[in-house]
Amino acid sequence: MPQPMRTLLENATIVNDREAFHGHIVIEDNLIETVSKSNTAPLGHFDKRIDLTGCFVIPGVIDTHVHFREPGLTAKADIESESRAAAFGGVTSYLDMPNTVPQTVTLDTLDEKFRLAASKSHVNYSFFIGATNDNVEMMAQLDPHSLPGIKLFMGSSTGNMLVDNEDALRKLFQTASLPVMAHCEDTAIIDKNMREAIEAYGEDPPVDMHPKIRSERACLVSSSLAVRLAKEYGARLHLAHLSTAAELQLLQNDGCDMPQITGEAVIAHLMFDDSRYADLGALIKCNPAVKTKADKMALRKAVGDGTIFTVATDHAPHQLKEKQGGCRKAASGMPMVQFSLPCMLQLVDEGCLTMEHLVELMCHNPARLFGIDNRGFIREGWYADITVVRRGEPWTVTSGCIQSKCGWSPLLNQQFGWRVVHTFCNGQHILDNGMFDASSRGQRLTFRNKMS
Repeated sequence: MPQPMRTLLENATIVNDREAFHGHIVIEDNLIETVSKSNTAPLGHFDKRIDLTGCFVIPGVIDTHVHFREPGLTAKADIESESRAAAFGGVTSYLDMPNTVPQTVTLDTLDEKFRLAASKSHVNYSFFIGATNDNVEMMAQLDPHSLPGIKLFMGSSTGNMLVDNEDALRKLFQTASLPVMAHCEDTAIIDKNMREAIEAYGEDPPVDMHPKIRSERACLVSSSLAVRLAKEYGARLHLAHLSTAAELQLLQNDGCDMPQITGEAVIAHLMFDDSRYADLGALIKCNPAVKTKADKMALRKAVGDGTIFTVATDHAPHQLKEKQGGCRKAASGMPMVQFSLPCMLQLVDEGCLTMEHLVELMCHNPARLFGIDNRGFIREGWYADITVVRRGEPWTVTSGCIQSKCGWSPLLNQQFGWRVVHTFCNGQHILDNGMFDASSRGQRLTFRNKMS
């Protein structure tokens, strides 16, 4: 019988469960064997010892909002390339969205994505199933242990997955056996704004009109409806990628570990505001739109004070040629999974939040929200999903370091002071100071029953 592989992570500052402490971690095969707060390293045989003096150790980041584009859109991205980018960014688990080709709206299309990920994904994975006007009856029958939730598009975005039938919406909120993650933008308001912009500017209005077309009102009207229905029927609702200060009033920070209504902020809305359309143009075009500086600062405050429950990326790669044009022609979305952690660590340096709260937003709360089994925390007996970061000499995002298949980033030439130096996924040392283990494969995530 083969001996277990034992790794010692020593002399680290460990950030976990709302505290930071000096300590050591022993990994045995794919699990965390020991977490110690001692100044003295544990004794025993170790196959690998890594001195992490000056480094911070956090649980592996869980990105609960990505579009890895496979199947059907693999010219933009695929599971292999984007899970590699995730590993470079310290992300050890991801939840992928259903607007692929074909759309993930049946059990057969869901099973096909799991099959693809099992052979291709470098880190842990699961997939949302998408709601449509026609499949709501199926949602009550889903196994709450096998997938994280239901993705609801309450407003047109990408793909044809808009649920705009009131009876179907009510039925979904009434019967859903899983959390509902909602993209909220009111299509009628957007369509009216687009018609007016076309009359004023021509068939492809300039990209700086995007936040006026996909306006604050479009977001607030739709988000308010989702919250009203969730409260009426007792459904668990997670509002995806909140982009306005006005929507934050819909979130009630009642101090409990798991509120019924929760909100997500994504990196684009925390890092950019509408002043950046002047130099970045359609590279920061996304849905919902990047809005005002006041909105960005309100979101940053909400991230710091606990109003926002999770931070994710809405990682959505496109080929660069698809990002050309204005409000109608340029594709919406940007790749972010590789750089989300350095972005958030920069906000820590700027005083927007503490390191302990960053871990809540990107590790603990994603696991709590979707009931992910034995991940999201550094705990003995749990999976060894661990990320190591270090503050040091500033480095710059260049095209050569981008791992996403699309090959570009709106953060190109951005300078960061923090770097991801190690990523462990199920105990595998998949990123070691820039050296990547391409043979690594993640595991399918499992979930606790979230509605009991």
